[in-house]
Amino acid sequence: MDDALRILDRIDLPAALGALDDHIMGALAIRRREAVAMRRLMALAAFVSLGGGLLAGSAISRPAVAASPLTPFGPPSALAPSTLLDMS
Repeated sequence: MDDALRILDRIDLPAALGALDDHIMGALAIRRREAVAMRRLMALAAFVSLGGGLLAGSAISRPAVAASPLTPFGPPSALAPSTLLDMS
């Protein structure tokens, strides 16, 4: 291991290694700006969506109508077998 460290000590560092910090810091700054822009865009999309929903909800208003009760096999019929068998 000592031999490997001596070899590494003799080798000159690449020139691009000195600029690596600047590249990383620049990329982090760009990523931060993109994150802030994305948050703003998502907030704008939420407000537009809510506004469109409120506008559509207030523009298309129909009177409320009570729903008929649900029956499992369709509407009750006067000629159903259960009513025909009831002879009382």
